[in-house]
Amino acid sequence: MFKKKKKKVEEVLTVSRADRRLLSNVPDPENIRAQADRRGQASDAPDDLDKLRLLSLRYMANFDIVIYPRKQLKKNGFKGRAVDISSTGLLAEFGPAAAKRLFVGKNVAIHGNIPPGTMPEGFESSVKLDATVVRCFTREDDGQEKLLVAFEFAKPLTEYLQKKRWGYAIYTSSAMLLVSTLFIMLMRAESVIYFKYNILLYLYSLIAAAFLLTRYFFGALYRDVQVNPDFTPGVSIIIPCFNEEEWIHRTILSCVNQNYPIDKLEVIVVDDRSTDRSVEQIEKVIQMIHREAERFMTKERVRMYVLPENGGKRVALVKGVEMAKHDLVVFVDSDSFLEPTAIRHLVQPFQDPKMGGVAGRTDVENKFTNSITKLQTVRYYIAFRIMKAAEAWFDSVTCLSGPLSCYRKDLVIKHSEAWLTQKFLGQPATFGDDRSMTNFILETHRTSYQDSAICSTIVPSDMGVFLKQQMRWKRSWLRESLRASTFIWRKEPFMALFFYIGLIVPIAAPVIVLYNLVYVPIVHRVFPGTFLMGLLLMAMLMSLAHLLYRKSRLWLFGFVFCVFYEFVLLWQMPVAWVTFWKSTWGTRETPQDIEARKKKEARRQKNKKGFGLPF
Repeated sequence: MFKKKKKKVEEVLTVSRADRRLLSNVPDPENIRAQADRRGQASDAPDDLDKLRLLSLRYMANFDIVIYPRKQLKKNGFKGRAVDISSTGLLAEFGPAAAKRLFVGKNVAIHGNIPPGTMPEGFESSVKLDATVVRCFTREDDGQEKLLVAFEFAKPLTEYLQKKRWGYAIYTSSAMLLVSTLFIMLMRAESVIYFKYNILLYLYSLIAAAFLLTRYFFGALYRDVQVNPDFTPGVSIIIPCFNEEEWIHRTILSCVNQNYPIDKLEVIVVDDRSTDRSVEQIEKVIQMIHREAERFMTKERVRMYVLPENGGKRVALVKGVEMAKHDLVVFVDSDSFLEPTAIRHLVQPFQDPKMGGVAGRTDVENKFTNSITKLQTVRYYIAFRIMKAAEAWFDSVTCLSGPLSCYRKDLVIKHSEAWLTQKFLGQPATFGDDRSMTNFILETHRTSYQDSAICSTIVPSDMGVFLKQQMRWKRSWLRESLRASTFIWRKEPFMALFFYIGLIVPIAAPVIVLYNLVYVPIVHRVFPGTFLMGLLLMAMLMSLAHLLYRKSRLWLFGFVFCVFYEFVLLWQMPVAWVTFWKSTWGTRETPQDIEARKKKEARRQKNKKGFGLPF
């Protein structure tokens, strides 16, 4: 019997219109062109470039709109289809008959609904925009002539949404966050009264609430290290690749297309003997980059290396570091994509000579694909903007995440042998490479986080893959947290306390949940209303923080994630307790996975023989 092959999920991605210049964000060493947006407003300041890019970047679109003459609103409206959109304007397609009604200088009102995934998170909304026709032209599509009309909005979408929806989101979420926090504090103060009934249970609830609230508090206090335009140290970006033919070309382009001095940035792609077409894709995109323009020195700055045999992600990263010529090395996953100013922001904390490593922020690229990716979107943002930001307040970020992190090269070289040969209970440590290297760095140096250094990554959209990833992460978290506990006490005292509580709370959580949701109702016949109210309030903190910072309709998936965590993901923790020495990934065919699969098949065959079953 053959297993039915699962249909691949089609990812929903926000797609920007391709620029005619392949390396549009790279500073021109010959000053032939300046850094500018599509309206020609030049600027070299990273913060200004981020704002201009938000206003000018055009996104591919496919949604219906209705055009009304501005003075005859809701009368004589006619339909069109948006084909691309930016914060400042829209290009739409109409039938030839619309040519009589649309001409340059015509003032109109545009009604439509921007679908999720068309523009960055937060822009999904129904809109009623005043606009002016600035250009009309025709093109032939499938034998039919189409009229294309470019509109310029009277107000940028950012300003329009700020007044219509974003402003209300900020005020509402701020007020509700305050109320939720006060309510949690009130409930935990009440817990003191019940100490005489079960001191361990109520002490746990008090500690867990204090731990979470302090994380949100310090996360709110966090501020980025501001960009010093004169601080541009040499950076080597290392991209380890294994069977990533679908995304590797985009990853490489995003790493090369950085607003960073060309003589101080190189990109090295190390392929770990991929068995798909990854090498072909890498060679193709590198050749394309080399042809872009000689003045960008791409032949000297972009190169690849194929390992002689499959050695794992750590081997690929170390090989890239050995090839690097600059003092800072940036690790980027092969399915992650950098914003044009990511590197410039990421290096700023290294003005501190004791800074050993810095993590950037990772957003979800395929956030609107399905419910699985939507709940991960909220979780990712809170994990970085709140949790890592809180740790950065103490210069002690405990995990410099794989999608985007930067290290001092000499520190990576110093610890490379121990990193490559790391074992736990006799088994090779093949995953959790980011947490492992962070531990080596954190033991002697500071680690931090830059929220303005942004990349996006492809997250699992299949439930099975997602659950395997979460199990792998829990095992590496447990293993590396035990390692960190041996030296973290030497760090800032409050941070050390922070860490140890953060280690105990998740480990004990399954026992607490079982006690409250199973034991208490069955034995004492008491409905766990207080416990469920506490869970609801914790979920509100996550959701409302996402709404406050992102102003996105995905904030409701914070509640979904918390429920999913309590009833599904939480119960991976006991499994991780007894299997955290395992070295298989579960989501890709590493040598350890192949070995484990062969052993499993051998056991299956042996069992069949034992039962006298035919092959």
